[in-house]
Amino acid sequence: MSKNIVVITGASSGFGALTARSLADAGNTVYAGMRETEGRNAPQVQAVAGYAAEHAVDLRAIELDVNSQGSVDAAIAQIIAEHGRIDVLVHNAGHMVTGPAEAFTPEQLAELYNVNVLSTQRVNRAALPHLRKAGKGLVLWVSSSSVKGGTPPYLAPYFAAKAGMDSLAVSYAAELARWGVETSIVVPGSFTSGTNHFAHSGHPADTAIETEYETKYPGLIEQVAGKLAALAPEGADASLVSDEIARIVALPAGERPYRVHIDPANDGSEEVSEVADRIRREFYARVDLTDLLTVTQ
Repeated sequence: MSKNIVVITGASSGFGALTARSLADAGNTVYAGMRETEGRNAPQVQAVAGYAAEHAVDLRAIELDVNSQGSVDAAIAQIIAEHGRIDVLVHNAGHMVTGPAEAFTPEQLAELYNVNVLSTQRVNRAALPHLRKAGKGLVLWVSSSSVKGGTPPYLAPYFAAKAGMDSLAVSYAAELARWGVETSIVVPGSFTSGTNHFAHSGHPADTAIETEYETKYPGLIEQVAGKLAALAPEGADASLVSDEIARIVALPAGERPYRVHIDPANDGSEEVSEVADRIRREFYARVDLTDLLTVTQ
């Protein structure tokens, strides 16, 4: 059986880079999407090429700026031209911000929604026609336990954006089922080892408001980051997420899980999701749409 042609967004670092390598190690042809491949991310492009050569795997960096429909279209067109198909689409690109919600401008929230939510729509509109035409494939969404789990303050814009992306994933799962295209939603918890989320997080533009909040919530984000790190068991590295994604992709078509959690700190997301997903199944039964809960092959 031929291996999958995989495209993953946001693959310059963190979960994305690890997942691209894990999937390539499993024998897949993997396109690691990233922006500014000839600029800021040129070292990451070299790292991808070095890894591919050292491990004798088919891992390729590709220019894919999820904030640009033109860039997305060009990347997907290149992959189709080279292989005639895309088997697996991994929505991983994202960005985190920290700080009091009120201190972020509406424009900052729009930028965050753009990279975390609208990006998936750009990629879907470019790639899904090919998966639907083939009548098979997998769309895998990297969500967040913040969507349904316990959520600390000072991360509101990021949490809201991830919730929006997760909601899209749930609806897409049903709308792609009759086309034979599977959906898996992977839900990582708070990993403070192996990712750059906190180190590269954005900050509020309104520093005056941020300073006012600091009088009532001094050092809160540092406290949150420290506590999250303390909650994680020994060995809870981000590679747990990339390994799980590789496991899901390797499963036979029709046997991939709808939603899986990788949450060593156990913030409650899995428990809440079990209820939400059960209610979804029951509601679909009530409106005679149970066939949308499984993929038609």
